Amino acid sequence: MDWYIKVLKNYANFDGRARRQEYWMFLLINLIIIVVIGVIDGLIGDSSIFGIIYSLAVFIPSLAVGIRRLHDIGKTGWWILISFIPIIGFFVIIYFFVQDGEPENQWGQNPKALSPEI
Repeated sequence: MDWYIKVLKNYANFDGRARRQEYWMFLLINLIIIVVIGVIDGLIGDSSIFGIIYSLAVFIPSLAVGIRRLHDIGKTGWWILISFIPIIGFFVIIYFFVQDGEPENQWGQNPKALSPEI
């Protein structure tokens, strides 16, 4: 949960780098929250208002952590746009997100070496 809170606190920071663990833990907790909201929306009825509000609330933090993750592997944040290409874009972006970060690049030092485990 600390990784999720860390991303939300750093919600509009598109500079710097994000470790693999930071990105994937955010994604996992985000997925769990979406499932819980879906269940709540299902119990209430056909209304998906909670899902829409949550999606809007985490859109910018999700985009920011994805761009920082690309920075960690030495890619520019514009590579996030490749995810709009059907099927191929999804696999390319997943490939990028599972790669280990570079030791040091133009976006800073390796965050794995800078911070202890949360």
